[in-house]
Amino acid sequence: MKSLRGYVSSRPFMGERIAQHAQNIILRDYCNKIGAEYLLSGTEYAMKNSFLILNELINDIPKIDGIVFFSLFQLPKEYNSRNNIYKNILIQKGELHFALEDLSIITSTDIKRIEDIWMVRQTLPECPVKIRNTKKK
Repeated sequence: MKSLRGYVSSRPFMGERIAQHAQNIILRDYCNKIGAEYLLSGTEYAMKNSFLILNELINDIPKIDGIVFFSLFQLPKEYNSRNNIYKNILIQKGELHFALEDLSIITSTDIKRIEDIWMVRQTLPECPVKIRNTKKK
């Protein structure tokens, strides 16, 4: 049975804030669904752009099979930072799982789908909003 260490956030990510206990419930249910052992979560510090706990979890990969995030949007916003995480995990034969989106990175081919979702999410705020016609007929 593979073992996955949880990763939860104590700060908002991509404009969303979810209570830590709720994040942990989702992680536990996800691990049960995929037949993985859920190891207690590391909680990231609330400071903006802090990834100290995530880096500690990545360093633990030789002892565990992977990390399960509440959401893929807990990854760093910068592409190069995310890509370094992907490479580091895969080199160590680890896995990344994203419970909310029900997605994972197990091989390098899985990265494109995650990055496509990131690209859409980062582009959405730049898209024009269609103004609804409020005239009464």
